[in-house]
Amino acid sequence: MRPADAEQARRSHWQRNARLTGVLLGVWFVVTFVLIYFARSMTFEFFGWPFSVWAAGQGALIVYLAIVWIYQVAIARIDREHRLQEDA
Repeated sequence: MRPADAEQARRSHWQRNARLTGVLLGVWFVVTFVLIYFARSMTFEFFGWPFSVWAAGQGALIVYLAIVWIYQVAIARIDREHRLQEDA
């Protein structure tokens, strides 16, 4: 691979990584601050519990785990596409 091509691959990899990170941070922000802030006004029950209790106690944790899993899967795919994966 020519140096110019390698530089373009690194730049493209970083742009996709930054975009992915930005989207996942946006999801984190919505779950952590927006959803919890408005949860009290949502008075319906979810899985037998008030939504505010469920969102704070269980829902947010599930979303956080999903964010980590999505990032791991997506960044592994991006690394493979740009031939930047680490050897096992």
